[in-house]
Amino acid sequence: MSTENRSLPQLLTLPPVVQRFNEMLGKNTSSFLASVLTIYNDDEKLRKCDPVSILAAAKQAAILQLPIVKQFGFAHIIPYYDSRNKKHVATFQIGYKGFLQLAMRTGVFRNINAGAIYEGQIKNYNYITGNFELTDRTSDSIIGYFAYMELINGFAKTLYMTKAEVEEHARTYSQSYAYDLKNGGKSSVWSKNFDSMAKKTVLKKLLNTYAPTSIELQNNDLATAIRADQAVIAKDSYSYIDNSGEVVERTDNTLAQELNIDDSANTVDVETNEIDGNSGEVIKNENHS
Repeated sequence: MSTENRSLPQLLTLPPVVQRFNEMLGKNTSSFLASVLTIYNDDEKLRKCDPVSILAAAKQAAILQLPIVKQFGFAHIIPYYDSRNKKHVATFQIGYKGFLQLAMRTGVFRNINAGAIYEGQIKNYNYITGNFELTDRTSDSIIGYFAYMELINGFAKTLYMTKAEVEEHARTYSQSYAYDLKNGGKSSVWSKNFDSMAKKTVLKKLLNTYAPTSIELQNNDLATAIRADQAVIAKDSYSYIDNSGEVVERTDNTLAQELNIDDSANTVDVETNEIDGNSGEVIKNENHS
């Protein structure tokens, strides 16, 4: 039976699926799969999505040992609509707390953090080093976001982006957010969770730019997380929502491939290079969380 004839609850009861998650999660398998079903049942738009894409996103969370309970904020499964292929698909998305946890697991970080900066807090900002001193805020108005990391070997780096810079990033790389701004909508993840997305954006930029090359190895969880974040996970590639449809080859396989599940009718077209990118029409965020 092909996946177009199976619902997600049916897929999650298949013995090879349960066995694969057992290999990744051990005794935590039951609670993890229960959380997948919970978010599936609680989200009408997610229930419309290709079940294989949901399964692939869940598998990515399991590989990284990140819970997908919304309240925790470590990782999420986000529904999108692929208007080109006229179907709903799910993407895997990591919260900034997930990146913090994965970074600390590498053992090379002494400290890492991300947060908001309020009006009046910045003192003596150094444009060369990126460092600054903090003082008491003068209001509750957020003016920017920072990410900071310090390695065991003593290397430390701070990255700061003004709120305007973060907003420009969101408008540039999220067609759904740009659509919300243009039409007064509140449907995109950025619109619903701007502060969390802003912290993640600055933290991800910091790690991408300054983290040691050793953590960029293919089998490193943090490197994998950076590649998989906000991706529609297809047969042999990640196709990204937030970077003009960039397609990156993967060395791992989707759960559907591993289990020999026929998902030929449910594969995202990643050859067009248009997924929420140049045309802004292929994928539209439909998440309201």
